[in-house]
Amino acid sequence: MNQRLSRFLLVVLLALSTRSFAEDEKPDPGLLTLDRIYDGDEFSSKSMSVRWMPDGATYTTLKSVDGIEGRSLVLVDPASDSETVLVTPARLTPSLESETLAIDGYALSPDRSKVLVYTNSKRVWRRKTRGDYWVLDLSSHDLRKLGGDASSATLMFAKFAPDSNRVAYVRERNIYVEDLLSGDIAQLTQTETPDVINGTFDWVYEEELGLRDGFRWSPDGRKIAYWRIDTTGVPRIPLVNNTAGLYPELLMLPYPKTGQTNPICQVGVVDIASQKTRWIPLEGDNRDHYVARMEWGGDSSEIFLQRLNRLQNTNTVLLAKYNGERFVTRSILTEHDDAWVNVHDEMQWLSDRKHFTWLGEQDGWRHLYLVAADGSEYRLVTDGPYDVIRLLRVDEQRKLAYFIASPDSAAQRHLYSIGLDGNGLRRVTPSDMTGTHDYSISPDGTLAIHTSSSFDSPPATSLVSLPEHKSLKVMESNEELHKKVAKLHRQPVEFLRVDIGDGVELDGWCMKPPEFDAAKDEQKRYPVLVYVYGEPAGQTVLDRWRGTAYLWHQMLAQRGYIVMSFDNRGTPAPRGREWRKCVYRQVGILSAKEQAAALREMLRTRPYIDAKRVGIWGWSGGGSSSLQAIFKYPDLYHTAISIAPVPNQRYYDTIYQERYMGLPNDNVAGYRDGSAMNFAKQLKGNLLLIHGTGDDNCHYQTTEMLINELVRHNKPFTMMAYPYRTHAIREGKNTTRHLRGLMTRYLEEKLPPRASD
Repeated sequence: MNQRLSRFLLVVLLALSTRSFAEDEKPDPGLLTLDRIYDGDEFSSKSMSVRWMPDGATYTTLKSVDGIEGRSLVLVDPASDSETVLVTPARLTPSLESETLAIDGYALSPDRSKVLVYTNSKRVWRRKTRGDYWVLDLSSHDLRKLGGDASSATLMFAKFAPDSNRVAYVRERNIYVEDLLSGDIAQLTQTETPDVINGTFDWVYEEELGLRDGFRWSPDGRKIAYWRIDTTGVPRIPLVNNTAGLYPELLMLPYPKTGQTNPICQVGVVDIASQKTRWIPLEGDNRDHYVARMEWGGDSSEIFLQRLNRLQNTNTVLLAKYNGERFVTRSILTEHDDAWVNVHDEMQWLSDRKHFTWLGEQDGWRHLYLVAADGSEYRLVTDGPYDVIRLLRVDEQRKLAYFIASPDSAAQRHLYSIGLDGNGLRRVTPSDMTGTHDYSISPDGTLAIHTSSSFDSPPATSLVSLPEHKSLKVMESNEELHKKVAKLHRQPVEFLRVDIGDGVELDGWCMKPPEFDAAKDEQKRYPVLVYVYGEPAGQTVLDRWRGTAYLWHQMLAQRGYIVMSFDNRGTPAPRGREWRKCVYRQVGILSAKEQAAALREMLRTRPYIDAKRVGIWGWSGGGSSSLQAIFKYPDLYHTAISIAPVPNQRYYDTIYQERYMGLPNDNVAGYRDGSAMNFAKQLKGNLLLIHGTGDDNCHYQTTEMLINELVRHNKPFTMMAYPYRTHAIREGKNTTRHLRGLMTRYLEEKLPPRASD
C-alpha cells in the first residue's frame, strides 16, 4: 500500500511540476505567428464611421449608449458635445418574436422624420449591395418593410424622395417607387429580357468604373434619371461551382474581353406620374462609349454626364437640357490625353450652380481648375510641380479648397488648402505629422474627422477644427492595438529611393529582421522577398497601416527575411502625368524592366542581401508582375508566388485593359510582350500558382492556359486551386489562414531564411 501511495504521489508531483513549467512558458508577445495574425481579432483595428448632416457640422453615427443594449443611431453636435439618440435597437424589432434588425446601412429622410434601414445584405460581385430595407417613422415608431411581396434580400440602393414620403429602389433589374403614406408600389421600368438592367450595372461597369447605384431622384422629386445596361451580344464566361452539391452549378457571366463586344449603355429619365421614359440622345455607338458619371444639375430640367470613348483618351462633359418635349445635349468640356483620361469624382458644383471643380493634367501635373458650366471659363487654381491627389471640399464661405497632396513624398498623404483665387497654398496637416492622413470634412468646412496611420503604426481617429487643425476630441485611439504592435520584435521600416539609371528613381520600402545589424555581421546574408503590384491600378509604397498584410511581412522579417517593395513608373503615385502614363501600351513590359533594375541596384549596394535567394510575390496585377519577373529574369528571381494573375492580357476586360493598352489589333506587340505566359518557357526557378476557381475578375481560365504552356515546355511548378473562391480567396471557413500558411511554408522550403552550408 505504501509503495502504491509513493508512486501515486510521484505521478502527482511530476504532473504538477510539468503544469507549473508549462504555465511559466508564456508566449513571447513580440513574436508573430500565423495563428496570432489570422485566427481571432488580436490585431483588429477599430474605426469610426460618421455621416455629416448636409446643413452644417453635425453628424450621425452608430454607437453604444449607456443603459441601452446594442448600437444606437445617434445624432452628434460636436460644438456643444451633445448627443441625441434617434433610434435604439429596440425600435428595430419587427415583432415581439423577431430578432432586432442588424443595421448594415441607414439614411435619414430629408426632413429627418424617418430612417431607412438596410439589413440582411448580400454580396453582388464586390460589395453587399442587395438586401432588405425597412422604414422607421421617428414620431410614431412605426416600422415597416419595403418591397411588398418581393423575395428576401432582393432590393438595392433604396433612397428617399426629396419630399421624404416616397422611396425608390431597384428590384430584380427594375426601378420601383413605394409611397410611404398609401403603401402603393409603382414599377417604373420594364426589362424586356434578363440581359437588360435598369438602375444598376453589369460586371464590367461595376468593376472598372466603380458604378453600382444607377439612379438619381430629380431635385423636385417628379422624375428619376437612370442608367440602362443591355448585355445582349456580350460574350459569356462560365463560372462553375463544382462543390455546390451532387451536380455542379453553372453561372454564365457577361464579360467583355479586350476587343470584344461591349454592353449598350443608355441614360433615361422616367416621369413618376406617367411612368414614361425619355432617353438622352448620345452620338455614336453606345457600345463603344461609356457613360461613366451622371447627376442632375441645379434644377430638374438638366443632367450632366461624363462620357468616355472606347479608348478612354477623351472624356466629354455633356449637358442634357429638357426643352419641354425632349432632351437636347451639348458639350461643355472635353478633356483629351494621348494616353488615357480619368473619370472625375471631384466634379463639385459651387452654390451658384454656374461653376464646378475639375482636376486636369494639361500642364503635366494633376491640378484643380474652376470651370464655368457654359464653357466660358477654365481657370487654374493650384499650380506647381505637385499632384492634387483628391479634392475633398470647397468651403465657399472662406473661399478655400481642401485637397490631399504630398509634394515631398509620394508615399505619404496630407491635407492642403488653397484660396479659390489660386493664392495661399498651405499644408493644413501639422508639419510634425508623417504618414497617411485622411479627412471627412463637414459641409460648412469647420470640422473634420481626421484618421492618421503610418507603415508601422495603426490608425487613430480624432475630431479637428478647420482651418487651424486644432484637435478637439480623440474618437478612436486603437490604444490596445498600438500597445500590441509596440511589443513586436521589429526594426522601423526604411523608405528609400532607388536610382535605376536614365534619371529615374523609384520609391521603395525595406523591412529587415529585428536582429539585423550590417556593421556587426558583415558576412551574414539574408534572403529577400519583393512584394509587387506594378500596374496602373495600385501603389504598394505607401506610408500607411496595412493590417494583416503588414503583420505577415513582419512575421517573415522575424524569421530572417528582408522584405522589400518598389513602385515602378506606371503606378498611380503622385509624381506627375509622365510618371503615371509613360506605361501606356506597355503594361507588363516597362514594369518588369524597372522592377528588375531596382532589385539589381539593391543587390549591388546592399551586400547583406543574398543574390542566390531572391523571391517575389503579388496578387492580381501583382500576380501577373510576379510571373513577368521569374519568366523574363530567370537568373535574377529564384522563387515566385503568383496569386490570381492574368497571364494573357487578351483575356482581361475591355475597360481596364484597353484603357492602358489600347485595342488588341492596334497593339499586337504590346499585348504579346506584356503577357507573361508568352515567356513561360524561360522558367528556371520555383513557381507557386494560386487561384480561386470562381474568380469572376481574373479568370481561372487564364491560369489553366498558363499551366498548359508550362507543361508543354516541361517546366515543374506547384499549383493550388481554391474551389469556387472569388478573386479575394477569402470565402469559407479558414481560407485566409490556409492560404497564408501555404505561402509561408513554400517560402521557407524554396527560399529558406538561412543559407545552406
